[in-house]
Amino acid sequence: MTSSRPYLLRALYEWIVDNGATPQILVDATADALEIPASVRSGDKVVLNIAPEAVRDLEIDDGFVSFVARFSGVSHGVVVPIDAVLAVYTRENGQGMMFPESGPAGPAADSGDAPPPGPRPVRGADPGGDGSGADEGDSGRDDGPDDDPDSPGGSGRGKPNLKVVK
Repeated sequence: MTSSRPYLLRALYEWIVDNGATPQILVDATADALEIPASVRSGDKVVLNIAPEAVRDLEIDDGFVSFVARFSGVSHGVVVPIDAVLAVYTRENGQGMMFPESGPAGPAADSGDAPPPGPRPVRGADPGGDGSGADEGDSGRDDGPDDDPDSPGGSGRGKPNLKVVK
């Protein structure tokens, strides 16, 4: 069977947008076919804002997530392999789904002993721990104070956290 990841990603993206929240994806920044600006890579994971207000030409197909976004005021094409998407969740409350870190899906990737583990629902916690949440209209890193509840002039809402719920 083909991977369920692109289907779940499309469904959760639609659900998040329909509920007026900001969809974000956690991406494995070490993936070979990943095309993002070098300035966005700050570790082995990166968070990208894929809200309709933040990106243009969003396409989630069976192999890649692609879109055009502005990073530090400059438009860039972004290509993310589906297998590099580790989670999709809302910026506001962290609700979404975390996917298992795995290679390609399908019969070639299956050892024949047991099916690979399925996606795990998540709620709450910063999945990457790198603090690279994206801001409205900008899919790049957000180093600004708006999300820090302790900073002067901050909104006090804090960053959402992803937490695995079993």
